[in-house]
Amino acid sequence: MTEHVPSLLPPGKKWKLIWHDEFDGTELDRSKWDFRLHLLQQRHCTYSDEAARLDGQGNLLLSLIEKDGHYYSSQLQTGYNFMDRPGQVFYEARNSTKREKMFWPIAKLQEPKFMHKYGYYEIRCKLQTQPGWWSAFWLQSPIIGASLDPAECGVEVDIMESFAPDGLVYHNNHWGGYGDDHRHIGSGERKLKPTSDGFHVFGLEWNEHEYIYYVDGGESWRATAPVSHHEQFILISTECRGYRKGDQPSDELKKAVLPDSFIVDYVRVYDEVR
Repeated sequence: MTEHVPSLLPPGKKWKLIWHDEFDGTELDRSKWDFRLHLLQQRHCTYSDEAARLDGQGNLLLSLIEKDGHYYSSQLQTGYNFMDRPGQVFYEARNSTKREKMFWPIAKLQEPKFMHKYGYYEIRCKLQTQPGWWSAFWLQSPIIGASLDPAECGVEVDIMESFAPDGLVYHNNHWGGYGDDHRHIGSGERKLKPTSDGFHVFGLEWNEHEYIYYVDGGESWRATAPVSHHEQFILISTECRGYRKGDQPSDELKKAVLPDSFIVDYVRVYDEVR
């Protein structure tokens, strides 16, 4: 078993490890993770279950894959958002543009593998090095946007988002669903300082009153409202640019030199001991 470094826990409090994956061995633990393959009911063509593997040295690799001029990557999750459940999808041609609609009924709901409320959530990872795809570590509610009260139905909490190989990361919160009621606050860019091995640690303390974000052990941002009081699940995701607004990769993605991977050492969840 690979020896992993200790967590960079927020000071001044006692913490108890309640859930984790160190990605030891050679096979992804499917009792902890499932693949996210759908976006708003529809199978997203570049979300793949073939781009995630363990390297046998204690790391998860989410890789960028190219096949016949198209690009694919993986998203892992410990639960499910109800709006992603794949239902019947119909298409209609209008002005030579394929339009997608959401239709009832959605698919049968699934039991989450892990959901939790409050605590400290941490990832140690090495960011992608090539342009055209991005990585994120985040929390999602299974019922986000189902009511006008985000405390009740949850907040998308983006603990870390890396959109380009430029050493910049972002913290973002979204609530109200993904339509006209959508709201957002963000930290703006945070410049990473180099580390000896290229790995960085991103953490979030979520309590009843606020979210506190950490980068490499130092506080990076705070958000005090709104705060979710609903259990949420974890995602580690990567995504290829260009495919949300069309069926072709972005020009910058075509410039990517492969192989390239988003590498994860561990994911850990702690509860505060009071």
